[in-house]
Amino acid sequence: MMDYAIEMLHIRKEFPGIVANDNVTLQLKKGEIHALLGENGAGKSTLMNVLFGLYQPERGEIKVNGKKVTISSPTIANQLGIGMVHQHFMLVDTFTVTENIILGQEPKSGVAINIKKAEKNVQEISEKYGLEVNPRAKIADISVGMQQRVEILKTLYRGADILIFDEPTAVLTPQEIKELGEIMKALIKEGKSIILITHKLKEIIELCDRVTVMRKGQGIGTVNVEETNANELANLMVGREVVFTTEKTPAKPEGTVLAIDDLVVHDARGVSAVRDLNLHIQAGEIVGIAGVDGNGQSELIEAITGLRKSESGSIHLNGNDITNMKPRKITESGLGHIPQDRHKHGLVLDFPIGENMVLQTYYKQPFSKAGILQFKEIYKRANVLIEEFDVRTPSEFTPARALSGGNQQKAIIGREVDRDPDLLIAAQPTRGLDVGAIEFIHKRLIEQRDKGKAVLLISFELDEIMNVSDRIAVIYEGQIVAIVKPEETTEQELGLLMAGSKRVEAGENAHV
Repeated sequence: MMDYAIEMLHIRKEFPGIVANDNVTLQLKKGEIHALLGENGAGKSTLMNVLFGLYQPERGEIKVNGKKVTISSPTIANQLGIGMVHQHFMLVDTFTVTENIILGQEPKSGVAINIKKAEKNVQEISEKYGLEVNPRAKIADISVGMQQRVEILKTLYRGADILIFDEPTAVLTPQEIKELGEIMKALIKEGKSIILITHKLKEIIELCDRVTVMRKGQGIGTVNVEETNANELANLMVGREVVFTTEKTPAKPEGTVLAIDDLVVHDARGVSAVRDLNLHIQAGEIVGIAGVDGNGQSELIEAITGLRKSESGSIHLNGNDITNMKPRKITESGLGHIPQDRHKHGLVLDFPIGENMVLQTYYKQPFSKAGILQFKEIYKRANVLIEEFDVRTPSEFTPARALSGGNQQKAIIGREVDRDPDLLIAAQPTRGLDVGAIEFIHKRLIEQRDKGKAVLLISFELDEIMNVSDRIAVIYEGQIVAIVKPEETTEQELGLLMAGSKRVEAGENAHV
């Protein structure tokens, strides 16, 4: 069949103790956007890493444009016209856009690199595909959305006709997601074919022609997008009915747990990222913070958790002043923290998942006696949490980095909730997770609220903020500019507030 750009037939890929792909078939038609959908750990990325030559399959065959091929490395994949835009960008921060794009394929004049020619090439490709970038900008100085464009240009520069996008929208703002959709459509018009790994059902329905569903390493089947809907796809992916709206009773807030008054926090450059911010959260409520990335959310969380110094103002937890205290002291005062970057701040990736479960409590009894770790107790507790929070792992001794993103996240949530904190900060708790894991995490946050705890939720997903929060605080340029109730607002109104259009005078919303 020559109308297929890629055929992956009966692929099997094994790792020690686990079959990641079990007899999976995926066929990509020329000129289509084809979604690869599945839960975290379903084997989607593994399958694409086989196609890109990073892994070799134990069984099965791959055809490119009808010809059987052996893809033994990414270099071979590139030669066959296959390019991959990875979820975690493979860019050198200190290099310019152009230097990153040409890396390994530099145009030479004699021995020297002809950077002028390269910049011209990059400019031409970026204009052809509507991927506006500044060829001379340093990677460190451009937004995440721009960095992704550089990744896409890198594959196009190498002559890719088949592009694999691995969870491309996990780190983008709503505006950037829209732009990416336009870029994908433009690529298809230019004769490219795209495989999109995702678990965002809305994106599949808006962008894709067909979708192949994977569950627990197996291919469940391929369906035409126009003949299906979000509910049906969710059921195929998880293997059961998924509830999209979070069931919850009205909040019964009582007594302030977190009081932030006139807080000022500087960012890494010494500029005020949080400016005279006021926010009070009560026991028994979830307050969601809505805002476009880069409006002071990260600095606010770091100030509350003791990871960044506050310049002025105060933070009180249960009536105690915790401003600029050491992180451990703050944690012991009743704070739980699900960090926004689970790899950097949530886990020690090379430690077994069991030991990651006690990172906040390892120095206390029964996990430690006279300064000596009691591994039997540590793993006993870890097993209870693995069971309770449905962390899917071959064993409690498996390194954290070997788990899928969703299971890493469940482990962090299990660890933080297990300590029964009075205030739980959940920063991007469902970033990059599938509908089954999202449903699970939302339930856990509401459970904490119903136990009389205060929950601060920071998320860029507006539907998550609307769905889970009891009150929504909108942050813009480091200030809370409005506090609204989800049932009294819309995503459109929130979007306007997040863009600063209905600015509330400072002081009007203080101590809400």
